[in-house]
Amino acid sequence: MPGTPLPDPAICEQARLSRDARFDGLFFTAVSSTGIYCRPTCPAPPARSRNVRYYANAAAAEAAGFRPCLRCRPELSPADGSWRRGDGALARALKLIDEGFLAEAPLATLAERVHLGERQLRRLFTARLGAPPIGVHGTRRLLFAKQLLTETALPVTEVALAAGFGSLRRFNTCFRDAYGLAPRALRQRPGAGQDDVLALRLNYRPPYDFAAMLDFLRGRALPGVEEVDATTYRRVLGDAAAPGWLRVGPWPRGSGGDGHALKLELHGCPPSRLLPVVERVRRMFDLDADPQAIAGVLSTDVQLHPLLHARPGLRLPSGWDGFEIAVRAVIGQQVSVTAARTITARLAQRHGTPLPDGLATAGLRLLFPGPEQLADADLSGIGLPTARAATVRAIAQALVEGRVDFDAGHALEDFVARWTTLPGIGPWTAHYIAMRALGHPDAFPAGDLVVQKHLAGDAAGSPRLRAATLSRRAEDWRPWRAYAVIHVWREAALAQQAATTSRATGARRKAA
Repeated sequence: MPGTPLPDPAICEQARLSRDARFDGLFFTAVSSTGIYCRPTCPAPPARSRNVRYYANAAAAEAAGFRPCLRCRPELSPADGSWRRGDGALARALKLIDEGFLAEAPLATLAERVHLGERQLRRLFTARLGAPPIGVHGTRRLLFAKQLLTETALPVTEVALAAGFGSLRRFNTCFRDAYGLAPRALRQRPGAGQDDVLALRLNYRPPYDFAAMLDFLRGRALPGVEEVDATTYRRVLGDAAAPGWLRVGPWPRGSGGDGHALKLELHGCPPSRLLPVVERVRRMFDLDADPQAIAGVLSTDVQLHPLLHARPGLRLPSGWDGFEIAVRAVIGQQVSVTAARTITARLAQRHGTPLPDGLATAGLRLLFPGPEQLADADLSGIGLPTARAATVRAIAQALVEGRVDFDAGHALEDFVARWTTLPGIGPWTAHYIAMRALGHPDAFPAGDLVVQKHLAGDAAGSPRLRAATLSRRAEDWRPWRAYAVIHVWREAALAQQAATTSRATGARRKAA
């Protein structure tokens, strides 16, 4: 890992002048003559090079005294760089901050979670990011508030709550101190959001294959819990006391911006949950990935190179809820995706929570059951083998007792080690959960038959690679092994679709 996450200044300069969206969020441009910092894609005329400074993240730019641009809106940038997705202490600390850890716990607790001293963690942040952890946390809150003020009609009091401020007075003071204007000054669309649906823009770095993402989710969608059509993904969220729904689709063309964004619509999401929900959607749809960094590693493999070249925008599809993904992983052991979906749908229908009549809509009518509901549940009669039913209940009980979790502060090896202590959970299942529940980029289910068969090749002399052999080969793919898996899965799925179409065409011709 380099000494600083900031790209080379020459690369930053070229990206700034060309407004290259692939570098959005990888650095920020600050102009000393205006006191403003921008995204590299800012449509404003480029400033003179002698007045430009580059910062690795928004917090560093704000710590240096710069204010965010109102035109390009730095709050829309994807997360800052691929380096933060690994297992290093800094990366894990940033993941926890993204999940709102410092809103409820002191810095000392954060340092303890990543196995560093408080002073050491503060020095690490300042040296690498140009801002202390509290500064990163504060910038994150204020930029999210800025987005809500700009894109929605939420009352300022609710914006303050959504951004993690318990006091409106404190929010107003912090906002004025940081940006030099009152929060209400950013109000641009006073009539927006009156239909009780909140719409937010979620940017990504191109390229992005949203159609492939929807295909993956569509094949696994649980009837009643989620729905995927040709252009959007919908699902229920919340709990029985306060259920709601979300919808994710492409950002409409002609609606402003550079077009590299998805549109998130929310209904029934309380203000205090807005930021966690947005972060979860960003993880689920892998909106912070850096395709250049991923391709730079995986394309060196002779078998992966054509897959990366054919589908450069393929992302890592995560899941909405960790427990739901864990249940799916167990049910999916040694059965097809279609069979696993059928059994999981039966489980959800029997033990899920029906939505109230006023909230249920076409295709969405129940919440997936939580650990408490399945810890002692009767799972007979849905097609689930006895041993796997016991594993589902064991997972639920372990989560209730806190023996396992989906904490972003865990390194991959620690996560896998914890989960494989549970009965019925082997390395394949633990890595699958890490890949789809955490969105961990280096999770690698080496025992996956599809990957083993595809990468065996004609010269391997075997119908598939052994897990140990595949694991050794995959060392060169770190820290992006999960993306290699997704590319192989996508290739296999398309080949199967083509074969099915060919058989159907042949049958029609014979019938004719």
